[in-house]
Amino acid sequence: MRILFIGAVLFSRRALEQVIAAGAQVAGVCTLAQSVFNADHCDLSSVAQAHDIPWLHADDINAAATLEWIRAQRPDIIFCFGWSKLLKSDLLNLAPMGVVGFHPAALPANRGRHPIIWALALGLTRTASTFFFMDEGADSGDILSQRPVTIGDSDDAAALYEKVTQTALAQIAEFLPQLIAGHYPRVKQDHSLANAWRRRGAADGKVDWRMPARGIHNLVRALARPYVGAHFVASGAEIKLWRAELVTGLPANLEPGKVVAWAGGPVVKCGEDAIRLLETAPDFAPAPGSYL
Repeated sequence: MRILFIGAVLFSRRALEQVIAAGAQVAGVCTLAQSVFNADHCDLSSVAQAHDIPWLHADDINAAATLEWIRAQRPDIIFCFGWSKLLKSDLLNLAPMGVVGFHPAALPANRGRHPIIWALALGLTRTASTFFFMDEGADSGDILSQRPVTIGDSDDAAALYEKVTQTALAQIAEFLPQLIAGHYPRVKQDHSLANAWRRRGAADGKVDWRMPARGIHNLVRALARPYVGAHFVASGAEIKLWRAELVTGLPANLEPGKVVAWAGGPVVKCGEDAIRLLETAPDFAPAPGSYL
């Protein structure tokens, strides 16, 4: 079974290395030299070169020249793990076995953009790692493999990214032999249970001190590295907030945005409870009693 691999993020690299380590035949790799969409961008050309695999920087994965190159690799199946743009029908129908995609959510729930970020920002306690056969919809094709992933209270984006990755690598080791043998599951999604998360923007990462402290804590976890970081504005300057923790037991009559104490970092009153700022960029040391 000849595999054409498409990907351009850190997860893509881990998955490609897993596929190669399993002894599967990777016929070619399409990747990106750079990306304005993905904070976790990763150019896979070095992995391909190390294993003498043909590779292509494909700025437009659906372009005629890209399709011609992919077709020349004679793939039986395409793996598309970590690619921000939709594949069009010509590419979806190019390989006899179709295209397997990946989405770190419990499909059919939570289709769409930024699934790790939204799961943390919304305070979910469970998500999933899902491989599916891609169609012309967004994350709507038949499921090949799905496993649950638990989200802990202290998990940030990096921790959840790694949990999902480890789960996904185990799934790849399981379904690769099934695909090669030609005996593998295809479970149709129940579209009546689907929702789609929207693309986030810069405004979604701005801290509003009127929010409950837990909501701010979740936002900080969601946008932690490898992502862009939550932020707030103080004295006209943008401050990145990389780590924070909840503080409870404060009087209810303190206004949101007030710096109520310094205890291992500034403690800021929120709409409910408070948040301790543990890591900011640049360093931020407001005086107790001041307001943000």
